[in-house]
Amino acid sequence: MRISRVWKAVVAGVTAGAAAAGTAVQDGQLTLAEGITIVLALAGGYGVTWRVPNRQPADER
Repeated sequence: MRISRVWKAVVAGVTAGAAAAGTAVQDGQLTLAEGITIVLALAGGYGVTWRVPNRQPADER
């Protein structure tokens, strides 16, 4: 299966953001600090995953 670099970054960013959001709203409120944490998790998930190259399949080496 070939997954493009863009979709890999999108999935990682959404997953990180959802995890941060789930943790942030457990008390029923969303503070500014929690919102900033969610945004940083999204950006970190996208950026770090975008930077790591996909491994080439064995038959394409």
